[in-house]
Amino acid sequence: MTPFAIAIFLIIALFILIFIRMPIALAMGLIGSVGYSLLSSFTSLKFYLSTAWVDKFMSYDFAVVPLFILMGHLATRSGISASIFNAARAWIGHMRGGLAMAAVAGCALFGSISGSSLATASTMTKVAMPEMRKHGFSGALSAGSLAAGGTLGILIPPSIVLIIFALLTEQNIVKLFLAATVPGILAVVGFMIAISIYVRLFPEEGPTSERSTMAQRIRSIGQIWHVLVIFGVVLGGIYGGVFTPAQGASVGVILTLLLGSLKGGLTIRSVFDSLVDTAGTTAMIFAIVFGADLFNVALALSQMPHDVAQFFAASDIAPMAILLAMVVFYLVMGCLMDSLSMILLTVPVFFPTIMALDFGLLPEQQAMWFGIIALVVVEMGLITPPVGMNLFVISAMAKDIPMTQIFRGTVPFIMAEFARIAILISFPALSFWLVDLVMN
Repeated sequence: MTPFAIAIFLIIALFILIFIRMPIALAMGLIGSVGYSLLSSFTSLKFYLSTAWVDKFMSYDFAVVPLFILMGHLATRSGISASIFNAARAWIGHMRGGLAMAAVAGCALFGSISGSSLATASTMTKVAMPEMRKHGFSGALSAGSLAAGGTLGILIPPSIVLIIFALLTEQNIVKLFLAATVPGILAVVGFMIAISIYVRLFPEEGPTSERSTMAQRIRSIGQIWHVLVIFGVVLGGIYGGVFTPAQGASVGVILTLLLGSLKGGLTIRSVFDSLVDTAGTTAMIFAIVFGADLFNVALALSQMPHDVAQFFAASDIAPMAILLAMVVFYLVMGCLMDSLSMILLTVPVFFPTIMALDFGLLPEQQAMWFGIIALVVVEMGLITPPVGMNLFVISAMAKDIPMTQIFRGTVPFIMAEFARIAILISFPALSFWLVDLVMN
């Protein structure tokens, strides 16, 4: 059996294990170990296992992952989500569908210090769902807006998945954070437009609520000053070159801890729980990363990524057609797999292929453009039936809303996401012009 045939066998075997519900980290690690042994030797595999995990996870770059996770857990337990939602509600809650728009805006702001889509969705649901239901919002619109708003945590910096992509592809994390800013804003605008259109078609599902006075609006900004400080200092310091992403994450943890304590939301118990949850989440992510590393090393030994990249580079297939095929693949797999697993599984094959094609962009620009498109499509998977993770988070927390209504509520937001993907593919500069403006 040729190395390429072995690689195909490994991929098929991996998908079989995933479909029978074997944990993704174990599946990739097991298949990667088998592939490594077949393509090299079992002795080489043992030597690799004895050193690889230390070399990878003792890397300074990986320190940013648990630090941003800890910052997100502290933010979740500090009780700032209510202040964020109330501030957004004070400014736009009086519009038709305004509470749903406020939920999206609140998710965007909370996601900027959380970095996790699931944490954003679950935390904002606790605050916003009761208010929307009390004011007569339908279950579909309430659940759909919160599920879609929760996806913003994966793209708006700091994003854990974006950091993992940067580490996998050896890209600059700071530049990727900047590159994600405009697409993140497009998502917020697109979701609000979707809500606006939806409530005009079905006005009974998203009624208006009382208008806040200017004094109330100003007071609402004062209630979230600590969020603005954390966001401004961390990302401003990183973008301004004052500190590295890992240092910025450390500063973010300290600020969130101090300001959360001052606001009275954090206790010794909640800090301890945050540390425990951070350890569990980090262990899960690192297990997936290490399993993916084993699988990707086996693919590298087979030369499959290189061969695939060279094949498409030498073919007459239009580069855009190849990119669109990858997008379709992501959309299909997004219905079945979580975002991090998809990135770890596909990037080692897709990224070299994209970089071997000519889109008329500089290599760094092309890398950022593909990374943002991949994350946006993966983001859609969080709200795409039947296995959208955010849908099940909302369903678990809003037991009175049938899953069919939750599915229906996501339809306008999925359509908005399709529009955003089309815009980003058609206008690549949206993914890197801010990088060129700020850092060049």
